[in-house]
Amino acid sequence: MSRQTDPQISPPDETPEGVESPSKTRLKQQSHDLQKLGMALAELSDTRLEPLQLPERLLDALVMFRNTRTHEGRRRQLQYVGKLMREVDAEPLREAVAEAKLGSARDTLLLHQAERWRDALLADDDALTRWLHEHADCDTQRLRSLVRAARREAALPPQKRNPRNARELFQFIRPHLTEKST
Repeated sequence: MSRQTDPQISPPDETPEGVESPSKTRLKQQSHDLQKLGMALAELSDTRLEPLQLPERLLDALVMFRNTRTHEGRRRQLQYVGKLMREVDAEPLREAVAEAKLGSARDTLLLHQAERWRDALLADDDALTRWLHEHADCDTQRLRSLVRAARREAALPPQKRNPRNARELFQFIRPHLTEKST
């Protein structure tokens, strides 16, 4: 027996306008994406959440998620957060999470650059010349003094070393790299 369809009734997979509705799998994937975004939002500090102007219910749900300790409780609260996030435009929230992650990556990159510069300055005088060429606004006399002291310190036997001067050199370098990147 073949099943005949009434031409006036649209198939269940299509809306009346002829546009296909998302599949159940796609809806489930969107729900999981919103839950992941909700988890990322819960990891942000309150100072980063404040400018997003989230609805009060969503903000309360995020705080409750942070405070929930049991696995099952967190899972259920995260589902609730995902449900509430359906009512909010998710794109600005994604951008805020990405900016927060990018900000910490940028800070880490600056720290690594400062470490490389410090090691290079301790290794040879050519690095000092390059530094002064790239950062003409720095205190040259102070930099040379810090480099000399850190080199003397590095020449000592390991038992007598105190890395204070190397730390001071690092602290001197870091603000110059921060100013340059902004």
